[in-house]
Amino acid sequence: MKRIKEIPPDMRPREKLIQNGVSSLSDLELLTVIIGKGSKNTDVISISKKLLKEIDNQGISPNPQSLIKIPGMGTAKAALIASAFEFARRRIKPEGLKIKKPSDILPLIRHYADRKQEHFLSISINGAGEVLNVRVVTIGLINKTQVHPREVFADIISDRASAFIVAHNHPSGSLVPSKEDAQVTQTLKKASSILGINLLDHIIFTPKGYYSFLENQAI
Repeated sequence: MKRIKEIPPDMRPREKLIQNGVSSLSDLELLTVIIGKGSKNTDVISISKKLLKEIDNQGISPNPQSLIKIPGMGTAKAALIASAFEFARRRIKPEGLKIKKPSDILPLIRHYADRKQEHFLSISINGAGEVLNVRVVTIGLINKTQVHPREVFADIISDRASAFIVAHNHPSGSLVPSKEDAQVTQTLKKASSILGINLLDHIIFTPKGYYSFLENQAI
């Protein structure tokens, strides 16, 4: 990854945002704009890469105490990120995050569609149909990730969710479920029945579309 000074001026995140709109930026570029600049020893892009990984793990309510531990972040940047997420959360809840059908969660996860590795996500949902959190459970090799029920349910139980949706991107671009995708779905479905937390759907998505196990009556 190039340092920000090594990127042509018109291709830098802030300039891209002004020229092409905020939706043209990747997650990494968005964080780079928010942070603004790096520290004495760490470039802003390097900080943003570590920050992105931490946010993927924590979901939509990042803990500022853990963000501070990222080299180059500091108290001010950690507070800025935590405040930005909280401000957005207050503005989009409850209606913005309330789902009526599983595919309504696509706007919350589509930014993972172009990742080069499979990202397996869990979306916790409360009894009112509101999304509580979106987290990355595992990151795998291209077209392959290992998913264990305990990893999926750990945070869902912590959220006290009454239901959940799982989803993952297909870097290959194919929307056809693999044998492993079907097996994972059935395993999680059985576990959810035991725990009393309803698995609503398993969604596979790419930049061009999605496949729903529920809509295809495969769950």
